[in-house]
Amino acid sequence: MSLPSKELTRMTMQLQLDINHFLSTYWQRKPLFIKQGIANFSDLISPEEMAGLAMEEEVQSRMVMRRDDKWQAQCGPFTDFSPLESNGSTLLNQAVNHWHAPCGDLVDLFQFIPNWRFDDLMISYSTPEGGVGPHIDQYCVFIIQGQGKRHWRVGEKQDLEEFTSDQALKHCGPFQACIDVVMEPGDILYIPPGCPHEGYAVESSLNYSVGFRAPDQKELLNDFTDHLLQQDRSYTRYSDPELRAEQNYGEINAHETNKLTALLSDLVNQPDVILPFFGQHFSSSNHELDILPLAEQEQWDQASLIDALAAGEYAEKVAGLKFIYLTELTNTVFVNGQQYQVDSAALKDYQILCQGGCNQMSVLRILQGQHHQPLLDWFNAGYLYLV
Repeated sequence: MSLPSKELTRMTMQLQLDINHFLSTYWQRKPLFIKQGIANFSDLISPEEMAGLAMEEEVQSRMVMRRDDKWQAQCGPFTDFSPLESNGSTLLNQAVNHWHAPCGDLVDLFQFIPNWRFDDLMISYSTPEGGVGPHIDQYCVFIIQGQGKRHWRVGEKQDLEEFTSDQALKHCGPFQACIDVVMEPGDILYIPPGCPHEGYAVESSLNYSVGFRAPDQKELLNDFTDHLLQQDRSYTRYSDPELRAEQNYGEINAHETNKLTALLSDLVNQPDVILPFFGQHFSSSNHELDILPLAEQEQWDQASLIDALAAGEYAEKVAGLKFIYLTELTNTVFVNGQQYQVDSAALKDYQILCQGGCNQMSVLRILQGQHHQPLLDWFNAGYLYLV
């Protein structure tokens, strides 16, 4: 069986990085500049294609301009790209890997980081002097330089004033840089959470930002609450049969606060409650996906799908769609925020599908077996398709 063209394309890019050394020394600790992190890098998208994506409703896009030291920001979709004819302008598109297949190949280079941590690939096109200003992000990002050159300054974690510019931009005050470099095509910059940074195009340039999310307690608790509201189950209610007459009518005493805290802790510590939440939450995308469910008359059955694969077609996942599983949940796979039970006889192949790419042999083995229904459902839901 020959490799499909997409697989061949993936093999043309290689990350020049000692992964174990990087993870033990730099990951979430300190920034790193990697000269020629991708040797002989060629752009995967053009400025014209960037503009085309920014015209679409489904693509989250922004345009940032700096004129006379004043910042302006607009949100797409866009039909007017005249600001990009002037210096100091930047067009940014989020989740380009969802809409532009070659860009997904770049994301594949970073699969040494678990899929549930991955957020999206943002790409920016800047005219000379274009950028988004000095700021601090609370997630990890790898920035790959495409065409042109860009001057970057990055600092280690430090306490800085943060403020809003033009309502849509959050900036930080001046900072001391530990990296000060002009990046060229194929260079990579790794920036951990909390590190101030700023980059300005020396000449018209493209930058590819591979971001990894790290939720805080507030975000997790908020989404966990939404998850609980959708569950049809009963929960333990507060009770106090030991109550005695109290003199302080307006007080919640320490015994009561301990009981309330334990009530919440007990809920979070129930595996059958918290683990499905993790699976559904982290298999969901923060950005739109190009999912096209099949109409009823177009849906696959087991035999016809096997025939199509035998005839030489290849299964592919919708770009950006997440397939994940949790070690502690038996025979369970999560796709796009949905939970699926799979039979133990086919579990290994279903778990292989949660890895990068779409393993053709696993797809065929599942379809030829008795426990093919979840996979067939994914094809008909538009999560998988044939090329």
